[in-house]
Amino acid sequence: MRAAVAVQYLLPHRLLSRLVLWAARCRWRPWKNLLIRRVVAAYEVDLGEAAVEDATAYPSFAAFFTRALKPGARPLPTAAQAIACPADGRISQAGAISAGRIVQAKGQAVSVAELLGDEAAAAPYAQGQFVTVYLSPRDYHRVHMPLAGELVETLHIPGRLFSVAPFAVEAVPRLFARNERLVCHFRGADGPFVVVLVGAMLVSGIETVWSGVEVPPYASRPNGRDWQGQGIRLERGAELGRFNMGSTVIVLLPTGPARWGDLVPDQPVRMGQTLGNVTDVAKTSVDS
Repeated sequence: MRAAVAVQYLLPHRLLSRLVLWAARCRWRPWKNLLIRRVVAAYEVDLGEAAVEDATAYPSFAAFFTRALKPGARPLPTAAQAIACPADGRISQAGAISAGRIVQAKGQAVSVAELLGDEAAAAPYAQGQFVTVYLSPRDYHRVHMPLAGELVETLHIPGRLFSVAPFAVEAVPRLFARNERLVCHFRGADGPFVVVLVGAMLVSGIETVWSGVEVPPYASRPNGRDWQGQGIRLERGAELGRFNMGSTVIVLLPTGPARWGDLVPDQPVRMGQTLGNVTDVAKTSVDS
């Protein structure tokens, strides 16, 4: 096991993330401007597409990291049945769910039941489809709806905060089911679907548009909330939440006609681009 992975088992994940939370929300101008400039330079962040292009105008590093984009910067699909990419980033894996398990990385898999924290909730997805998008520090960090849907329930599941960078995903067994995460269940026109927001090392928060800050506080036990009948319906492409720092989004679609296009691991993607279709026959799936 490489040292960078081995040390993560020993690190105080939540303490480190709380320290990042404080640092990211500090409004002292010299500090927040130093952090922003260093990230912009290190990761070649394109502020030309941001609603606010002046890096020093953000009140905190967290505000910069969750920055909005200019209107029209991420065009949505025109086809009614297209599945929109939920976030900027890179494809980690995508394809068919086999026997209730998704591919985490080559040689690594995780069960849908464990990922969702509920055996019954996982049943519709046993032979469905999934896509995992990894967000790096350079990416736009708001998460959007892949399809239109009504929020049914959420489940905040406690866990560790391993890095979700590719080297860790390839080395840590069941990483996505071990990390703290927020599972969001939706009901769409073509059936249910799930969007999972996976926390990660130094991610200081997960927020949703319907409930505000969800993480922290970090969970000590699973915490579910029933949203049925509250009229929370989001259109395809609408913002559903955001990460403070890089992380991962996993979309699960049920057994049925949904298929992906030509997606390959490490492929760059942008929020809103067409990833597949809920009626088309599959062309290819990512090599596991």
